[in-house]
Amino acid sequence: MVKKKRIKGQKLKRRQLKNYILKTLSSDPESHFTPKQVVKTLKIKNHIDSVTMTMNELSNQGQLIKVKENKYKIGSDNGFSQKSGKTRKGDIQLSGIVDMTKSGAAYIMVEGKAQDIYVSPRNLNGAMNGDKVLINSWTPKGRRKPEGTVIKVIDRSATHFLGTVRILKNQALLMVDNFYNNIDIRIPFRHLNGADDGDKAIAKITDWGKPGQDQFLTGKVETNLGKADSNDVEMNAILINNGFNITFPEEVIAEAEALDGEITKSDVEERKDFRKVTTITIDPDTAKDFDDALSVRLLDNGNIEVGIHIADVTHFVKQGTELDKEAFKRSTSVYLVDRVAPMLPERISNELCSLRPNEDKFTFSAVFTFDKNYRVIDEWFGKTLIHSNRRFTYEEAQEIIETGKGDFADEVLLLNKIALKLRKEKFANGAISFESDEVKFKLDENGKPIEVFVKERKEAHMLVEDFMLLANKGVAIFIDKKSGGVEIPFVYRVHDEPDPDKVKDFALFAKELGFTMKIDTPQQIIDSYNSLGKAAEENELLKMLEPLAIRTMAKAIYTTDNIGHYGLGFDFYAHFTSPIRRYADVMVHRVLYANLGKEPKRWNKQSMEEQAVHISAQERKAMTAERESIKYKSVEFMQGKEGQVFDANISGMIDKGIFVQLKESKAEGLILFSDFNESFELADSKLKAVGNRSNRELKMGQELKVRLLEADLHARQLNFEVVEE
Repeated sequence: MVKKKRIKGQKLKRRQLKNYILKTLSSDPESHFTPKQVVKTLKIKNHIDSVTMTMNELSNQGQLIKVKENKYKIGSDNGFSQKSGKTRKGDIQLSGIVDMTKSGAAYIMVEGKAQDIYVSPRNLNGAMNGDKVLINSWTPKGRRKPEGTVIKVIDRSATHFLGTVRILKNQALLMVDNFYNNIDIRIPFRHLNGADDGDKAIAKITDWGKPGQDQFLTGKVETNLGKADSNDVEMNAILINNGFNITFPEEVIAEAEALDGEITKSDVEERKDFRKVTTITIDPDTAKDFDDALSVRLLDNGNIEVGIHIADVTHFVKQGTELDKEAFKRSTSVYLVDRVAPMLPERISNELCSLRPNEDKFTFSAVFTFDKNYRVIDEWFGKTLIHSNRRFTYEEAQEIIETGKGDFADEVLLLNKIALKLRKEKFANGAISFESDEVKFKLDENGKPIEVFVKERKEAHMLVEDFMLLANKGVAIFIDKKSGGVEIPFVYRVHDEPDPDKVKDFALFAKELGFTMKIDTPQQIIDSYNSLGKAAEENELLKMLEPLAIRTMAKAIYTTDNIGHYGLGFDFYAHFTSPIRRYADVMVHRVLYANLGKEPKRWNKQSMEEQAVHISAQERKAMTAERESIKYKSVEFMQGKEGQVFDANISGMIDKGIFVQLKESKAEGLILFSDFNESFELADSKLKAVGNRSNRELKMGQELKVRLLEADLHARQLNFEVVEE
């Protein structure tokens, strides 16, 4: 235990206080301490508010872990922060985007670098998830993976945060509920804007403080939500705290409302007219923004023409406008369980650009001609006009596929036959087939989940997907051919080959579960993954391997440096088909349209790459927000079920315990190793753990019976225990 003789009865300076807090908590790493307990243990005269602020600060740096509100334990990275700007021989300076992990560490996505750079919590120096930063980077001796230290934050990803106000004796705090950024913001009393203790509020950061261990965030309350604890507040908190605004600026709305969707005579003359060609849309039943449509017709020579028509967003959103700036800032629509935070205002996404039935619409199209054997023999890209004859939900289109009956049945069945051929060719050319479960919720009128189910992917879903892939691939190939040997800078969607070490570890584990993989060549890896996908359809245990296999893969990103798309087996691939909800597609539309003429037109590649890095970072943040909303709803669904026993599988492992996923609801929670009757040693692969006394093995995918102990909605966490047989 920490010696207290020299400090008993003293008021410690801040640096001393930090040191003694870390020593106290590290001497008992499994216990949780409140600021009051620290004061009592050290027998010091520092005020509780001062200790609270210091522990919050240490938590922000990753040296402490905030277990619950006002309770802390020692973090794994509990040294003092490296000073900002400190360099060593061999260090290089790079800029990139912060991608935080649950542990408080981060990976920096660096422009032009395939491998992300690891930064420990103590070396983040105040950087937060999504920030653009300048770092020093090096590769530690004896290791292959680079590490880094943040020198400075170039651009903040978020400036507003939603949290709970806490009134202390000398100041107020906004305690932000954020999955990655564990933030407490000091709020001067004069800037509380009427907020009281326990109120939910939105605050803007006014002072980021000095980087390093002395950093304090200061802000002011801009919106006081009062004692709200509703689903609406929690969902908005997820959006705001991940850097997505829930409203559009007034000037953006004004620009959108001023737009005119009328089709003029010159529009008709400049575009290819498909309004008399049978055209349909197929979308989820809840969709309001229909950004793609399919047309099909038989040509006089017996060939088949299929048009893939995409909402022409760039007809309305011009480069450099406030609409364009806001769309780039957001970069993506965010789909939470119960709402959408759109990239574009509803005037555009749900009205002007939505390809609603029985309306003439502006589109940008990829038109393919197929022969009688469904082989592509010709293609055309250009601006068009369409008139959708029928809006189908996926369920309605699936019924036609299964029964052969319904509106436009001939057209739907023909499209499905062509899609089947495209799908077969895709897998023959090296695409990987993985079907991860997508959890969906049925909500009551208050947004509370009353049912959980796994979304089924049927032929109607794959029909649309296959034609979108064809268009995306075709556009990328067109730009490459157009370059004539001199590169046209372009935003590609790329996917690198998997990490060989991860594949090797995964193959060893799969073998333990009875599935043998061949991994000597890239083609063998593809074949093994596809064989696993087929085997998993019949074997529930192998089904648990699919998410692990996906984790061996690199993350798909946007970049101007084309390396192909490994997962799809495409040498050229881009995103062209969803400009209403993805800014990458807006950029692709602009480059493609500019290069439809005889002479190539080129953008500045460096500027385009910087935009691509931002878009990739926004995509990751959106995925984080979407996962958080699913986690929140899963915990909410499990409330009231404490004490019940469920069938589960082990779905993950960390140093302190195992994650389990319930078979029925797919809800995931944690079981601590300390809750077992013996300690466990976690394998380096983190795919199994072995009991130190009994040699009992816990393996990924293993079936267990578990009892729900706690459904903590504040922490968005489920805690279980194993029910021993």
